[in-house]
Amino acid sequence: MPRELPYPTARPPYPVQLDGELDPELSRWKWLVKWFLAIPHLVVLVFLWLGFVLTSIVALVMIVVTGHYPRPLFDFNVGVMRWTWRVGFYAFNAIGTDRYPPFSLAERPDYPARLSVAYPERLNRGLALVKWWLLAIPHYVLVAVFIGGILVPDVSLIPLLASPGSLVSILALFAGVALLFTARYPSGVFSFVVGLNRWAFRTVAYAALMRDEYPPFRLER
Repeated sequence: MPRELPYPTARPPYPVQLDGELDPELSRWKWLVKWFLAIPHLVVLVFLWLGFVLTSIVALVMIVVTGHYPRPLFDFNVGVMRWTWRVGFYAFNAIGTDRYPPFSLAERPDYPARLSVAYPERLNRGLALVKWWLLAIPHYVLVAVFIGGILVPDVSLIPLLASPGSLVSILALFAGVALLFTARYPSGVFSFVVGLNRWAFRTVAYAALMRDEYPPFRLER
């Protein structure tokens, strides 16, 4: 008798989760001024990302010495990424909501843009020395095309916010024009944009030593 093949198992989700929910009734024109409305957030994020760099350096030393990522530093860095994604989702990387982002590092389940990173109980000491500058290079090249802020920082000095000319910014502009003339955000474009952002944030979490699992080359979870 022919041997029965096992049922395929579900692919486990990557421990960095990013999601966005498209507002059902987006304003036709508000996306034109969201970048201006987001300026207070940009000012705060510049300082938060400076802190992110410093805490990541401290975390590198602690991981090499102890194999552990200090939990307060980890939570701070996740909060910075979470804040950045909310601002990007609102104004730059997706324009997927008209709800103004909260000034908070904490998780806000009620906000349509969400990000979480599972805390690792232990990290590989040797990998910490090569993940951020060597192993992540293939992802850096792709994310530079997607977002533009990893290898070529934009004028805001904030990584993970789409730079002019990047694929994400072009798609967001296309969605904005569609909103202006049709009052509809193309669903296929939205899914693609969220997937590109998911890829970029996974790469940053890996390069910032927050996980040892290599980021998958995919847009899905």
